[in-house]
Amino acid sequence: MENSITRQPHKTYGRKTLKRWIWRFIFILIYSIFLYQLWILSHVVYWNVYNPTTSAFMQNRLNVMREKDAAATLFQTWIPYELISVQMKRAIIVAEDAKFKNHKGFDFDAIQNAFEKNLEAGRMVAGGSTISQQLAKNLFLSDKKSLLRKIQEAIITLMLENIMSKRRILEIYLNIIEWGNGIFGVEAAAHHYYATPALSLTAEQATYLAAMVTNPRYYDKNRQSQRLLKKGKIFLKRLHSAEIP
Repeated sequence: MENSITRQPHKTYGRKTLKRWIWRFIFILIYSIFLYQLWILSHVVYWNVYNPTTSAFMQNRLNVMREKDAAATLFQTWIPYELISVQMKRAIIVAEDAKFKNHKGFDFDAIQNAFEKNLEAGRMVAGGSTISQQLAKNLFLSDKKSLLRKIQEAIITLMLENIMSKRRILEIYLNIIEWGNGIFGVEAAAHHYYATPALSLTAEQATYLAAMVTNPRYYDKNRQSQRLLKKGKIFLKRLHSAEIP
């Protein structure tokens, strides 16, 4: 009887200590998440004025390339919005995000359509991401697909849409997306495929490049792919409907 009485305070003390550590862990976790979001927000604010020199996706691709070739490098030349062909701006909007100028970061109709197509096919055959969502992913996130990553992508998308203009979002997007093996940004792509600056891209060239964005490394090696050529022609017919910022 005496033993059970003397042991009780120790059990109570142990439970209280455990609760304190659990609350400390929760506090540290929440604080860490807050600091990470603040870090991302500071980059978004900074890149609203200054041009990003790289992205999470670019760094990941460079690491993969250097596993095969230690001397591998990326080709990218930043150019301002004014030095990008109007046809190229129209083409990328037609190909990637027709409602880009009007939505607030998310195209819920496109998301629903993609969900229905994927459900019907039984696999991922379509995506509903906007240009803003794709920029969020390219700048900060990995390729790994998970619920947490999608939530983080949504948070970053809201940051981009509330801090940057549509023009700035499109400018950064066109300068950092992949267009082939080690080819990033529209200026590098224009030189790589057509030996011309991005400002001189024609409607046909722009829609061809826009059609490549979904699978750039494959299309870099298969430039006469019938699927690629067909997509380019479809985008060319829709070019006049694109609204650019």
